[in-house]
Amino acid sequence: MPGSLLVNFVYCHPVGHVVEALHLCHGHHRADPGLRIGLVLNAATPVELARLCPFVAQAHAVEVDVGDGSADFSGQLAAIARDWDQVVEDERADSQREVFPGLAAYYRQSRRHFRPAGARFPYAAGEAFRLPIARDSADGDSADGDRADGDGVRIAVLPGGSGPRRQYPSVRSWRLVLDALADRFPGAEFVLVGKLRADGRTSTSFGRAEFAELLGAVRSVDAVDLPLVDQLARVASSDVLVSPHSGFAMAALAVGTPWLAISGNRWPEYYFPGTPFYSVLPDLARFPAFGRFAEEPEPVHDDGPRSPSMSFARIAADLPEIVEGAARLVERRWDFDTALADHVRRAVALGLGDTMWSVDDVHRRHLPQ
Repeated sequence: MPGSLLVNFVYCHPVGHVVEALHLCHGHHRADPGLRIGLVLNAATPVELARLCPFVAQAHAVEVDVGDGSADFSGQLAAIARDWDQVVEDERADSQREVFPGLAAYYRQSRRHFRPAGARFPYAAGEAFRLPIARDSADGDSADGDRADGDGVRIAVLPGGSGPRRQYPSVRSWRLVLDALADRFPGAEFVLVGKLRADGRTSTSFGRAEFAELLGAVRSVDAVDLPLVDQLARVASSDVLVSPHSGFAMAALAVGTPWLAISGNRWPEYYFPGTPFYSVLPDLARFPAFGRFAEEPEPVHDDGPRSPSMSFARIAADLPEIVEGAARLVERRWDFDTALADHVRRAVALGLGDTMWSVDDVHRRHLPQ
C-alpha cells in the first residue's frame, strides 16, 4: 500500500500561496513518487491549479475568513478524510496565529480532526516545480524570435497585484517603463494580464481605465480577465513577465517564464523554483520597503498617494536597471544560478541578509559564511 500524506495548507488567498502549496506537494512527490498526496487549500484561492497536477490525488477547499477567530470548521472538515500517515502544515500555521485569528482557529480545529499515523516521508528540497500549462500556440512563437532587435519578443506585464492601489506604480510610471522597453525592443508585443472581476478571489487593484490607457500606449494584447489558466498560458508564451511583487508572478515562474520584479512594498521576493529572474531592489534609504508586518512608510504624493518604493521618482531612478534586467532575461543572458547568487549578493548589500528567507531555503548557499 502506498503511503498517504496530507498537505494542510490553508492560508491567505493570493495565487502565490497555492504555488507554494503545490511546490511542497511536488517536493514530496519527487522524493517518493508512490506517495498518495492530498491537499487542503483556502477556497478563495485558485484550487483549479491543484487539479492540474497529477501528483495531487485529491484537493479540498475550505472557506475561511482569516480574521474570524470564532469560526466553526467542523462541517467542512468532516468532508475530508481523517486518517493519514503524515500531515504536513504550512509553516505559518503557528508563526502568524496572532495576525490571522481565523487561521489560528482553523489549525486548532484541523489538528483535532486529522489523525496522522506518525510516519515521516522524505522531501526533496529545491526541486524545480512546473505547472503543467502549455504555451498558448495562438500567440505565436516569440521564444524563437530575434530578441536582439525585438522582432517576435513578447513581454507580459502585470501592472499591480491585489493590494491597495497606492502599492503599485501610477499609469505615468508604467508608461515610462513600457516606453523604455519598447525602445529597447522595437518590435515587441506587450501582453497585459490582471483580473478585474469581483468573485471573492484576489483581483488587481488597477482600474479598467488605467488598463485601457496602457493598452493604447504600446503594441499590445489584452489578456485582462481571461481565466487564470488562460492568462498563464499567455504568460508561458512570453519571454518575460514584468511586474511588482505578486502571487501571480510566482505562478509565472512556475510555468517557466522569467520574472523581472520591480521589487518593493512589504515583501521581498522569496520563491525561486529554478526559473531565471531579476529583482530590481529599491534604494532603501530613499524608498523604504520590506517592513513585512510593520507599519507601512508614509506615502508620497504621486498622482495620488503612493508607497515610496512604487513612486515615479523610484521608477525613474531605477529605469536603466529595469530595462537591463528585462533584457538579460529576454535575451537569455541570465541563467538561474547566476540570478540567485546575484540577488542574494545585492540583498545582503542592502542589509537584508539576516531577514532573508526563501521556499526550501534555496538562497542560503549564497549567503556569506
